[in-house]
Amino acid sequence: MHSPGKRSITGRLDALYEFDREPVSQNKLQGVGKFIGMYSGEHVAGTEFVIGALFVARGVSAPDLFLGLLVGNILAVLSWAFLCAPIAVKTRLTLYWMLRKICGPYLTFVYNIVNALMFCFLAGAMISVAATAVGLPLNMPMPELKDMFPTSITWIIVVFCVGFVVTSLAILGFEKFANFAKICSPWMFLVFVAAALAVLPKLGLTSFGDFWRVATEKIWTGIPVEGQSKFTFWHVMFFAWFCNMAMHIGMADLSIFRYARKWTYGFTSAFGMFLGHYVAWVCSGILCAAADVIVAPGPIAYMGAGVAGAVCVVVAGWTTANPTLYRAGLALQAATPDWKRWRVTAAAGLGTTIAACFPALVMRLLDFVALYGLILMPMGAVIFADFWILPRLGLRSNFAEATRSKINWSAAISWLVTLVIAFLLPLEIFFKGLPGFFIALVLYVLLSSMEQRMKQNKILSKEG
Repeated sequence: MHSPGKRSITGRLDALYEFDREPVSQNKLQGVGKFIGMYSGEHVAGTEFVIGALFVARGVSAPDLFLGLLVGNILAVLSWAFLCAPIAVKTRLTLYWMLRKICGPYLTFVYNIVNALMFCFLAGAMISVAATAVGLPLNMPMPELKDMFPTSITWIIVVFCVGFVVTSLAILGFEKFANFAKICSPWMFLVFVAAALAVLPKLGLTSFGDFWRVATEKIWTGIPVEGQSKFTFWHVMFFAWFCNMAMHIGMADLSIFRYARKWTYGFTSAFGMFLGHYVAWVCSGILCAAADVIVAPGPIAYMGAGVAGAVCVVVAGWTTANPTLYRAGLALQAATPDWKRWRVTAAAGLGTTIAACFPALVMRLLDFVALYGLILMPMGAVIFADFWILPRLGLRSNFAEATRSKINWSAAISWLVTLVIAFLLPLEIFFKGLPGFFIALVLYVLLSSMEQRMKQNKILSKEG
């Protein structure tokens, strides 16, 4: 028998309903400020300390970096605004419940497990980022580029402490972490900029007129660190566009924009892209160069901004991990309908924290982000085609729901075949997403047309 206090806590957690299986009601829609705060907080975040540094390690030249980030981030914003947000506002369903209508429970179960694992690994990387700052006063050995496994017992303890806090915040739901990000994001951005400005003299900058010379000679020199492959303009552009492929083209942010009053809120992603994926990446690259290409976020932020920099890394890790773990919880909750969302999120948080103990998640972040976006992208193409294209061809949307099918084979085959073709393409992983999207789109439309017409003919023949 549970004590009254325990029942009270459990009851409160059970009451944290997030419209897991139905459209968001009108009275729960959020204003534009929540989305500005959330995207600013999520993308002026822990990943930025790592990605900006890894660009330096990969030998990006200054012209390639600045132009590549400009073009890539514009394309990312347009993807959120024109691909993801309109569908989210029209349906107001989570990605996972919408896929269930289209793909049926069996395929959705498989997708949700894969999706949740990918998001857990990403959230784990952000917990690792925060841990590099929390461990500073403990003189904790910091992970380096080649580290794959936990570097010390202290590292594991710190990671678990950070993971507990992140999981607790994710359990509280969308509105709570959006408010948290809204409060933190302006301050985090200022710390990024202040830290970078503080170390520029160390790189030889005596006046702002010297910035481009210092940028090309001391920071983005075009020469990669030994053991790292070289990045060009195309790598930077496609990475900036597709590093969040799972969120916009892959439609994961249906779960976020279902709370938006208007589809145009998709343009609020620009606050994250240009404050975080432009300015913050540039700032972290400057910090990395000043620290002789050390990529552990805690030490380089502390070098630039002292205690404020270290605290910024902690908070930045949280504001990225929170919504990512929230998405993972929703994915697993759809796969485990008998569990309340908070219980599923807690379980996901534990797995995420265990994964965060392995520094390879951070040190190979560029490759991992490209991989998880590629794996989840085909289902975004399926949703796009199902919502916009099939009705215009006289075909039925939400086919699994309409026919009470357990699995939509058109979607399953499209997902599998797209990934096989994408991995066989003789391209680096950063470039596979664009052809992959169109392959999945065409496959799903063709296969759906064949499947629906075959089933319709069978029905007509039985009736005849």
